[in-house]
Amino acid sequence: MFGDAISYPRTNDDWLPTIAIGGILLILQFLLIPIFLVQGYYVRVLRGVSRRDATAPSFTEWGDLFVDGLKLFVVGLGYGLLIGIPVMVLSAIGGGAGAAVGEGAGAVIGLLVGLVALGYAIVVSYVVPAAVTNFAVEDSIGAAFEFGTLREIVTTAEYARGILFGILVAIVGGIVGMLLSFLLIGIFVLFYVQIAVYYCFAQGYADGRNAAGLPRPA
Repeated sequence: MFGDAISYPRTNDDWLPTIAIGGILLILQFLLIPIFLVQGYYVRVLRGVSRRDATAPSFTEWGDLFVDGLKLFVVGLGYGLLIGIPVMVLSAIGGGAGAAVGEGAGAVIGLLVGLVALGYAIVVSYVVPAAVTNFAVEDSIGAAFEFGTLREIVTTAEYARGILFGILVAIVGGIVGMLLSFLLIGIFVLFYVQIAVYYCFAQGYADGRNAAGLPRPA
């Protein structure tokens, strides 16, 4: 999967202009609108790979890209709340319990509660790639929160493999991008790498969906 992910961004005929546009949009992301366009492009990558499209998408139909980017933002916000609110509640509980039982026992309780909160955040974060891909495939924000379907996908070895490869690509590509940042091409490398990462996530989702016996995305 690693080699396929690295080569995937180059599978369309206009891949160089696509990478150039993506990098420029990332440079201009402080204007806000460009970042939604980039996010919309990532949604298009997730949708295409999940449907077994062999060619990477291009920057076309910009209005649709912007709308998809906004939807992805809403999904991300929802999962941010799913992580943030329980973690804050657990932290408050740990702090209150620690104050009630004294310094020594309180430190132990605080550590245990912190570990629970960390484990919860990791589990939810592990589900997020499947959630955003399910949203992309179904073109529905609600699909990102279909926890029954997501549970079947994320508990497969195939999905775990996709996530692991995505993390590997992100680490290796991120290092290369940072090393090249002084040449002013690092941002374009990072956009390229992000496409490859989303390829891994979508491939893991599609393979996990198949392994779970769920219908292939239309």
